[in-house]
Amino acid sequence: MRGNLVAGEWTAGRPVPNVNPSDLSDMIGDYAAGDAAQVADAIAAARNALETWAFSPPLQRHAILSATARELAARREELGRLLAREEGKTLAEAMGEVARAAQIFDFFAGETLRLSGQTGASTRPGLEVSVTREPAGVVGLITPWNFPIAIPAWKIAPALAWGNTVVFKPASLVPGSAWALVDILHRAGVPAGVVNLVMGGGSTVGQALIEGDLDAISFTGSTGIGAQIAAASAARLRRFQLEMGGKNPLVVLDDADLDKAVNAALDGSFFSTGQRCTASSRLIVTEGIHDRFVAALLERVAALRVGHSLDPDTQIGPVVDGGQLESNLNYVAIGQAQGARLVIGGGRLARPTEGYFQQPALFTEVTNNMRIAREEIFGPIAAVIRVRDYEEALHIANDTAFGLVSGICTTSLTHASHFRRHSAAGMVMVNLPTAGVDFHVPFGGRKGSSFGPREQGAYAREFYTSTKTTYVDAS
Repeated sequence: MRGNLVAGEWTAGRPVPNVNPSDLSDMIGDYAAGDAAQVADAIAAARNALETWAFSPPLQRHAILSATARELAARREELGRLLAREEGKTLAEAMGEVARAAQIFDFFAGETLRLSGQTGASTRPGLEVSVTREPAGVVGLITPWNFPIAIPAWKIAPALAWGNTVVFKPASLVPGSAWALVDILHRAGVPAGVVNLVMGGGSTVGQALIEGDLDAISFTGSTGIGAQIAAASAARLRRFQLEMGGKNPLVVLDDADLDKAVNAALDGSFFSTGQRCTASSRLIVTEGIHDRFVAALLERVAALRVGHSLDPDTQIGPVVDGGQLESNLNYVAIGQAQGARLVIGGGRLARPTEGYFQQPALFTEVTNNMRIAREEIFGPIAAVIRVRDYEEALHIANDTAFGLVSGICTTSLTHASHFRRHSAAGMVMVNLPTAGVDFHVPFGGRKGSSFGPREQGAYAREFYTSTKTTYVDAS
């Protein structure tokens, strides 16, 4: 059994099997589920380690993060296979995710040497003023199952780079990738207590972490849990960072390059089995191109190969587990009941191995007040909404409780420029899928999608550090 890491020691817990959603007979291994007592011990260990780590030499942190990056890159295929087995995304996507995690650690290794401040004269004669940054403190990290190594990387790496200590709770569906990442960090030389791993369920481990003595908490997951974290953190006067849901629009205008638009919609809506917070779940198409776009997209969706994540011919892997599959099937039924037209897919598929396979679904004749156009589904289901023109498309795109990412396909510089400025989203894509971002620039949205400072890139320092202003009488 793979145990939790607390105060530099691997500790036991209740064994929970990790099952491959492509093949329910494939048991990846048993991983320890912790409890509230282990969370308390992990927080105490992180608190004890904070003073030393916060003032550790930058080169020590640089060496640890660099070593982690190198090992991730060297084990890309091995760890990608593990990730594909436990989460269900294709092997190519999984290997790409591991490579991205390596790039993230490499980037933040550099950031350990770039953290700087400001000095200057005071408005009062004879005084000097300096502004410096210090670690936020003990940080709790709660991550989702859909990117089980990349999202932990983009939270852990900046936390460590800037001198914080960490208590990390991964999603209970994907403990293997999290355990492997923490094991690499542990062997790379992270001092005892600086990184603590407590696996387990949200109602036990997650709740204990939310209620624990943390200085900050960073969460990626559902809007409902995000709201609970916000309330608990506000009551404790604790900083918090939330990345939550999305109901992302891809606008396709009459003047769009049809092939580019179809490629963007296919990738954004269905790859990674639609299990991305940046997925294009609403395809907003103007009426002049609507029928041609739907026909071309339908042909591409029909040709998608759904199968075992390790099969090199597979384009779409399984849904992550039975609960998510049931939710997806319910949304297909809801869409039909509310009057949307299901033109292809939506049902469960049989494959040589027993798994949670679903045929990608495409709806047309959708209105923006239908539940399939309002609620995040998190599966391979896309809804096409027909609109008159660009002005209506922009209005529909912004008519959502979310604001993570939006996209537009057009050859008009005028419309592209206007959309970039007026889209109510934190990230905008032009002639690209809504899913797919760089690791060195800010990630995050608006409204119900995000709260707090941005993640990734140098902007992450706004969450993981605090500023200190010092006045000195130079006379």
